[in-house]
Amino acid sequence: MLMPKRVKFRKAQRGRMKGKATRGATISLHHFGLKAMEPGWVTQRQIEASRVALTRMMKREGKVWIRIFPDKPVTKKPAETRMGSGKGSPEFWVAVVKPGRVLFELGGINRALAAEAMKLAAHKLAIKTRFVTRIDYQGV
Repeated sequence: MLMPKRVKFRKAQRGRMKGKATRGATISLHHFGLKAMEPGWVTQRQIEASRVALTRMMKREGKVWIRIFPDKPVTKKPAETRMGSGKGSPEFWVAVVKPGRVLFELGGINRALAAEAMKLAAHKLAIKTRFVTRIDYQGV
């Protein structure tokens, strides 16, 4: 699972997901991408499930780039616990995603296979996404 090796602070505040993504909003590494259309948290498990779906669909052809990283800890309090007595302990890690952010990139395969693989990966995520192609792509 993806998670930071070390963090400066063990617990983080929830924060806001206001506005559109300015960084990581263009396809920079190869030809095809999966772009977020709405804000949300993408968990480490969702990222891993999407990656597995992509690589299995591609049958180990081409290359996959993961453009997001879960670096925000999410805390939870145990079930049936009274209010108060501080913040809960960290349970899992999430990547904060704003609309327009490219989540995954693919290269080295044809467009039809890339679109099908990205569709499978999108089903594993909790946010709406769109398959995008690089502007200067000249393939089939």
